[in-house]
This record gives sequence, C-alpha cells and structure tokens, in this order.
Amino acid sequence: MTLEILTYGFMHRALISGIAIAILCSVIGLFLVLRRYSLFGDAIAHSSFGGVALGLLVGIYPLWAAYGVSIASALIITKIKDRYNISGDASIAVLLSSGIAAGLVIIGLSGGFTIDIFSFLFGSIFLVSVSDTILILALTGGILLVILLLYRQILYSTFNEEQAKVSGIPVEKINYLIVFMAGLTVVTSIQLVGVLLISALFVIPNVTAIMYGKGFKQTAVISISFSVFSVVVGILISYIFDITPAGTIVLLSIGLFVGTMGIKSAGLLSRR
Repeated sequence: MTLEILTYGFMHRALISGIAIAILCSVIGLFLVLRRYSLFGDAIAHSSFGGVALGLLVGIYPLWAAYGVSIASALIITKIKDRYNISGDASIAVLLSSGIAAGLVIIGLSGGFTIDIFSFLFGSIFLVSVSDTILILALTGGILLVILLLYRQILYSTFNEEQAKVSGIPVEKINYLIVFMAGLTVVTSIQLVGVLLISALFVIPNVTAIMYGKGFKQTAVISISFSVFSVVVGILISYIFDITPAGTIVLLSIGLFVGTMGIKSAGLLSRR
C-alpha cells in the first residue's frame, strides 16, 4: 500500500512541493527565530488570510491576493516599527490581529465561510496542481539563491545589527528583504499546512535544532532535516490513515521537539 501511493501523480506533487516548502520555511524561519521574530510568520499568515478573503470576494485567484496583502502588510508594519520605535512583539501583535480581523469582516461581506476558505485555513497539499508545484519550486529556488548571494550580509545583520551598520552593511534594506522573503514563504506554504499552523514550520524545527548547540550551518542542516522528515512522513501517514496532513506534520515536528528535550534533559546534548 505504501509503495503503491508513491505512484500517484498527486502524491508526487504533494511530496515535491512539501519538501521544497519544508526547506524554505526552515531557512527563513531560522533567521526569524534568531532575530527574535518567531511569531512574525504567524502574523504574516493571518494577514494573508485577509488577502485570501479579499481575493474570493472580488473574484481573483486568492493566493495572488494573499501575496500582495501579506507582503504589503509586513513591509508597512516593519516601516512603522522602525520609524516609531515600536517593539517587535507589539508590531507583530498589530499585524496578526489586523489581518485576521480584516479577513473576518471580508468573509462576512462575501457570504460567510466556504470550502475554499477552509482549504486555505487548514491546507490542501493533495490538491496542489502542476502549475502550483512549478511556482513553489521557482520561488524556493529564487529565495534560496538570494540568501546564498547575500549570506554574509544577512548573517552578520542577524547576529550583530549595530556592528553590521558600522561595517557598511545596509541593515535596513536587509531587514526589508528578510520580511519580503518571509511574506513570499508564508503564502507559498499555506497550501501545505494552512494559515492556522504555518508558524509551526517556521519555529518548531529551528527551536529543536538550536537545542543541539551546534554552529549556524549545522543548525540549519539539522532544522531542514527535521522539517523535511516531518513533512514527508506526515504526508504519507495522513494519506494512509485519512487524516489531515497539516495536523500530522505539526504533531511530528512537536514529537521531534519533545524527543530532543528528553535527550537534552538526559545530558546527552551539550548545554548552552
């Protein structure tokens, strides 16, 4: 049965898209976690919910509307945070609440919750089309290429923003770039785990990997490995037992997190 499901076209698309999203969320999420912006992905996801609702209301493809609304909201709130010296957690709370509130109002105007809305809330990875898969791969490749080209600047500004400014690195532009890429990543990932659980892919694998006390590159590799494992196994288990992929993926991630805590508590990992 397990080998048979691997022959299905929709399963190929789900696994390929899922692996790409897992890698992308781990990489972007690591920078957000290290910048103490762990909930930023969740805030953007709630903002994208408003974009999805707007797209359904006006009759355009919901994901395109979500891309526009999410990225614009993230950039605007970042600008407001910098200009008015608002703390990071406060600005994230504003973005999170405004996105979900706007979405609820727009849904009310459009006649209430529909099947389309629920698919965006909880994910629909088995319904990913060929064009969706190509878009996910293209965005993943593009974002990873940008990170590779600007790796030193992004890393430096993440660990020591003030020193990076003194060194001539355009920290403000780097910050906006991270926010922009996070927005793209969140909306792209909605098809895998939905709006409600997207922050789990950004945070849990990275927090788990950080507990191993390794260097940045090793931590990134561990995080990606955990994320890909959770996504692949979660997709397979969810299909075999006919349960939701999003919940299964997140529970597997939490299982790895709890297991790592147990190992660390037993003294088998270096303490930081």
